[in-house]
Amino acid sequence: MKTRIPLYIFLSLFSLVSCQKLRDKISLQGILMAGTAVEERVQMSYEYYLLYKNDYSYLDATFSEDGGYTFLIGADSHLTTDPGRMDEMLAIGLKDNDLFYAHLGDIADTKPEYYITLDSLLQEAKQRYVKANYIRIDEYKYKRKADQEEEPETFLYDEILFPFYPVVGNHDITHNGWALWSNIFHSSFYEVDVITTGEDGDYCFDRLIFLDSASGTLGKTQIDLIRKRALDGGQNLYRHTFVFSHTNIFRPQFFEFASTFTREETFFLLDQFEKWNVSGVFCGHVHTWDERNYNGVHYITLDTMCEKNNPEPGDYLVRITVDKDGTLFWEPVHMNYTPKKK
Repeated sequence: MKTRIPLYIFLSLFSLVSCQKLRDKISLQGILMAGTAVEERVQMSYEYYLLYKNDYSYLDATFSEDGGYTFLIGADSHLTTDPGRMDEMLAIGLKDNDLFYAHLGDIADTKPEYYITLDSLLQEAKQRYVKANYIRIDEYKYKRKADQEEEPETFLYDEILFPFYPVVGNHDITHNGWALWSNIFHSSFYEVDVITTGEDGDYCFDRLIFLDSASGTLGKTQIDLIRKRALDGGQNLYRHTFVFSHTNIFRPQFFEFASTFTREETFFLLDQFEKWNVSGVFCGHVHTWDERNYNGVHYITLDTMCEKNNPEPGDYLVRITVDKDGTLFWEPVHMNYTPKKK
């Protein structure tokens, strides 16, 4: 990702911004609008994604000793003044060497100070990630510890991707929160390829698709882009496709209140997931666990990892394992953090 502007500087100096490069890195439209609709967010997000597509282009799992990889999923952290659960999620992923993190929206409640805290957590987590996975070879350059080539690929610190991929949630866009969210994460509609090696030793590809469902609708722009195959690298290219959304596809229980997509959009998504040959769809939003299969696609809706909503320790995260032969497993991941007593 491109270098982020520290949020406290961003908020205090915005009125002084005149440099075009700086303007390109922040969501000026998001700040100027009292609120943003899904059409505006997706248009802004897709333009940014195209401009900086290489930042999202791929994750390299070919260095894995067993040929497989894992990733960690959390949802609805609703970060406020107590960042303990989010910090724990980041620590768990680093300790267990997960290839990436996915967060399913409602990452923080919309106050600038909460996003300052979030940004600091992610910056500190990146430092730990780089220390664990890279070797500094001179004043500026790093190489992967796992890279044993005589002339390994080198990276500047800012070129090293910290693999934390969020979707945007409804709480993330309230009170003009889109301006805060997009300043850190930039795009809410994007895809990432995972390059790994299969049983025969050849490269194979999985992909991750992140949808903007924060308004409870995909909206016309997003549907049109999907129909135009904006997130489609080619027929039969991918071994697995995983989709990440905030709004859930199914109600956990028929009598339970939960905002889901309109009937027409639900049918569109169910059909699209079949066309994409999706292996797993992961959702948040309703703070309730749900798991089911439909038309060959596995759907998991996660409970909230927020310490306010679930103050006791529990299995609030999910880890997906993708074996070398492409076999998939999932397992719950326990969180121990409890809120600080006041």
